[in-house]
Amino acid sequence: MRTDANEERMGLFLDYENLAIGARESLGLRNFDFAPIARAMAERGRVVYRRAYADWSGFNEDRRHLTRHQVELVEIPQRMGAARKNAADIKMVVDALELAFERDYVTTFVLCTGDSDFTPLVQKLRELDRRVIGIGVRDSTSNLLPPACDEFLFYDRLEGVEASREASREASRGGGTKSEAPTGDTPSVEDPSLDELVISTLAGMQGSHEDVRASTLKRAILRIDPTFTESDHGFRGFTELLRHLADRRVVELVGAKRDPEVDLVTGDGPAQAAFDLLAAVVADTGGGRKKGVAMSGLKTELRRRDDGFSERALGYSGFLQFCRAAAARDLVAMEWDDKRGDYVLSPVKA
Repeated sequence: MRTDANEERMGLFLDYENLAIGARESLGLRNFDFAPIARAMAERGRVVYRRAYADWSGFNEDRRHLTRHQVELVEIPQRMGAARKNAADIKMVVDALELAFERDYVTTFVLCTGDSDFTPLVQKLRELDRRVIGIGVRDSTSNLLPPACDEFLFYDRLEGVEASREASREASRGGGTKSEAPTGDTPSVEDPSLDELVISTLAGMQGSHEDVRASTLKRAILRIDPTFTESDHGFRGFTELLRHLADRRVVELVGAKRDPEVDLVTGDGPAQAAFDLLAAVVADTGGGRKKGVAMSGLKTELRRRDDGFSERALGYSGFLQFCRAAAARDLVAMEWDDKRGDYVLSPVKA
């Protein structure tokens, strides 16, 4: 399939120590998982340049994980404290500006950091007519950086991070028996079904594309899984596959027969059935309790009643996002409980 001339071409830069330490301290991740960033960017365009900056002597497991994702590792000389940090920052800035001046085809720069010291770099890249996407851990991201970017993504919210956090919690409860492999070395969730792959990719793309055509959707899927082919699923072409999904009310197709616009299903469909199931479970398990039911146990109960339940297959990056969507539709009430350290869901009062 030919490359779209209007497709974004991205240069990705990771201030690795900023991200890894932030994820460890704020999210409890024992090992930083790059896969959610890789997927989020694959939904937006082609990543043609990937570099990560750190003193890698402290990140032995992470090095192997990043290498599997084709990230070039830039070693920062071992110095003390701020001197090493400044060296990493300066090297990253120099490389980003060099790329901007020497590679006109790189349209978007992705800066993975929460450090406000990179704000001048963001401003200069935008002066050079480059789009800038920032990615950082919410609790370790300066308030000055997100407004300077064209788009800023909090790592906490990316698809796959929730599963990595759960894996880290399981490893901690197990006394560290799983510490030999970082969370990203093996898939953080089970291999996605065809429905889940199409829907989760489509949902991710709709955040940065006004319209998603079938051809654009397939290119994004191939960036996520280069081995994907319709014939493995029994279809002669991607449009035929999409029409099969549309007949099952998994997606909606609009317009041209050869390259239709693809959209998430509105109204009655799989998502509405899942929302109804959530509301029923909340009513059954929390209806008699004035304080409602903790969100942390709800997903297990949903899967007991419907073993095929997957929020990702409905276009939601995590269970929290799915619950928030249900609350926004007034199907359940949802609020944070400091004592429980969790969100609490309860039936909507009649």
